[in-house]
Amino acid sequence: MKSLIRVRMGAEDAHYGGNLVDGAHMLHLFGDVATELLILQDGDEGLFCAYDNVEFLAPVYAGDFIEAEGEITKVGNTSRKMVFEARKVIAPRPDINDSACDVLEEPIVVCRASGTCVVPKDKQRKG
Repeated sequence: MKSLIRVRMGAEDAHYGGNLVDGAHMLHLFGDVATELLILQDGDEGLFCAYDNVEFLAPVYAGDFIEAEGEITKVGNTSRKMVFEARKVIAPRPDINDSACDVLEEPIVVCRASGTCVVPKDKQRKG
């Protein structure tokens, strides 16, 4: 089971100079993906327990379109192991003009992570 969301990073997401978006924003997106996966799997939002691994691989800037995808890789009694990947799919082109953007031929992987979520037995409605 997979889940995918796509969002545009806005000026309000930029945290550092040069309109750089902080990496924690990618983890926020992964949390949203995890929530959808748990609802699809169990009929409940569940709880995110921990990330096992997080890799920030490329910068993200205001104006970038980011696609965040996740997949449940292992289902335990209450735990759900997941993997996540965030990719830049559209990038702004301020060198051309203020509103120019390019759809990237090859998405740029900006972050990967893996983690564990839990859905208590009494909350599981599917399965």
